[in-house]
Amino acid sequence: MVRTQIQLTEGQARRVRRLAEEQGVSMAEVIRRCLDQVLESGEPDRSALYSRAEAVVGQFEDGSGAHDLARKHDDYLATSFE
Repeated sequence: MVRTQIQLTEGQARRVRRLAEEQGVSMAEVIRRCLDQVLESGEPDRSALYSRAEAVVGQFEDGSGAHDLARKHDDYLATSFE
């Protein structure tokens, strides 16, 4: 095995410690198992998320009738604060 060092947030450390205690293994073993799961699963399939996002594009109106909001959003925001 290769020794390595990682940093966890307090919450992550608590959760890993709790899992290790429940499973009767070391924290390192919990982390190795989690890492194996992620590496074996490969890249997540995001196609469903992209399809959902595409389905809502253009579905909402802001009521202003503006069609150039993406290009001029700063101008519109400044005007709304006047």
